[in-house]
Amino acid sequence: MSSSRSDFPARSQNKNKDAVNNDASDPLRPSDHIDGDGGSINQPKLGFVGWLRWGWRQLTSMRTAIILLLVLAIAAIPGSIFPQRMADPNGVTQWQTDNPDLFPVLDAMSLFDVYLSPWFSAIYLLLFISLVGCVIPRIKHHLKALRSRPPRTPVRLQRLEDYREVTRPIPAGQSTGSDSEAEASRSVDVAQKQLRALGYRVERYDKGRSFSVSAERGYWRETGNLVFHLALVGVLITVGVGGSFAYTGQRVIVEGQTFVNTLLDYESMNRGRFVSDDALQPYAMTLDSFDVTYQEYGSAASGQAGNFSANVTVREDGESREESVRVNHPLGLAGDNVYLLGNGYAPTITVRNADGDVVYSNSVPFLPQDNNMTSLGVIKVTDGMPQQLGIAAFFYPSAARLDTGAFTSAHGDLLSPLLTLDVYEGDLGINEGTPRSVYVLDTGELTKLTGRTTDVDSIELLPGETADLPGGRGTITFEDEAPAGATTYEDSVKRFVSLQIHHDASAVWVLVFALLALAGLMIALFVPRRRMWVKATANDDEVQLEYAGLARGEDPTLAAAVDDLVAGHTRLLDTDSTPQNPRK
Repeated sequence: MSSSRSDFPARSQNKNKDAVNNDASDPLRPSDHIDGDGGSINQPKLGFVGWLRWGWRQLTSMRTAIILLLVLAIAAIPGSIFPQRMADPNGVTQWQTDNPDLFPVLDAMSLFDVYLSPWFSAIYLLLFISLVGCVIPRIKHHLKALRSRPPRTPVRLQRLEDYREVTRPIPAGQSTGSDSEAEASRSVDVAQKQLRALGYRVERYDKGRSFSVSAERGYWRETGNLVFHLALVGVLITVGVGGSFAYTGQRVIVEGQTFVNTLLDYESMNRGRFVSDDALQPYAMTLDSFDVTYQEYGSAASGQAGNFSANVTVREDGESREESVRVNHPLGLAGDNVYLLGNGYAPTITVRNADGDVVYSNSVPFLPQDNNMTSLGVIKVTDGMPQQLGIAAFFYPSAARLDTGAFTSAHGDLLSPLLTLDVYEGDLGINEGTPRSVYVLDTGELTKLTGRTTDVDSIELLPGETADLPGGRGTITFEDEAPAGATTYEDSVKRFVSLQIHHDASAVWVLVFALLALAGLMIALFVPRRRMWVKATANDDEVQLEYAGLARGEDPTLAAAVDDLVAGHTRLLDTDSTPQNPRK
């Protein structure tokens, strides 16, 4: 056993020498061939430039572009789940109020500004670079292919799957070699015209007694593919650049109020980085009335709203005209689109102090809480009272009592309006310089004077009624009284509308590029790319015709196209009988 072990290295060396000698005598190996040590593969180092080249090729591959497009679609999902500051700032404020602990975490992740976030922009830019780097080389390759000639006819067409062969005899008295060659040439001439009429690019190839035409079509498929990708690049550029010149603002208008298109008159405004202070076009809108229809009380669809229409008077360039803003029918105005987002009631409330002086009087928008327009409003009296007052109020257009004794609204129309109010006293926090929402009342530092947890009931008011504030602080009046002699409260309480003014000059270009992308995609999907060959070989007393087709990609109709080519060519050759000896 020990001698066997000591012999092992010598035997290995002899074996390697034999292998080297065999390699040297192998005629398939070059004379300077050297085997690697131990069979390991030594790869060259890429270096800095090599790694950059490798990274660029990975980024500009079509696979990467598809993955980035999918990632961009996934990244846009949070924008539809969470309210966005650009589109719904009030919703963001409400979300913060409802989720005070979770809001800072999600806000740090830019989930309320998804489309302006750094991570969304990074995916957006990577997709743009990937598409550009992928499309440009394909355009160069496609242009080169368009200028090239169709490929030569294969020597053995019968090796192709879609192959047909037809033998045509030479008419009696014309069986010489020159006659058969002329017939073969004429057959290919006819096939060449036939294929050109079918939209093929054709090229003639003749050799000896063999005549053939090579044809190809379907370059529109690649053209459509390139148009699709270029249109996507156009959409990315248009959205990216156009968003920098776009702005979106929100404004709540009560019946009778006027909105002027200036930055100071917006309640919230989100504008692109290139939108200057004087970019807004001058115009004004006055809300004359708001029309809404409800299904009658007691019907199967009781309370369901029908048509909405905000009737406004527009003043622009010194002229006035009447317009309307409806759901899904925005009003176009000076390059802006005015959308109707919401509506509700705005009861007019007046507060007087103990001396009878009016310290507050306004039509307050109440935010609907359900489909029957049960609405919540906030009133803040900042001056004229011993201390600041905060009033949380509920408005019920058609008040009804639940079994628990609480009020609710049974219908959205003004059938039996009722206003209930809970009064708070203390510091409203507006003197500290911290922005406060007019729709939110922070009761943390306030003392409750009426309602639950107090000895005083909530104040309940019908239209036109006045009630005393607790502790002799003054009075509060629900001003919206029905006209004298009226039997209903119709139109007694003012309505408000929530409007969104959006300006984006790039929207038309986005539509154009989107339509181009759709057209390119349709072309790429439905235009087949294929090659066809017709070959005629002259024999002594016959002409052998060969037909073949080759698909460049998936083409389930190729076999039928070859059959149609054979049938059409036969008809054009004006034969009186069916082809002889057809075989596949």
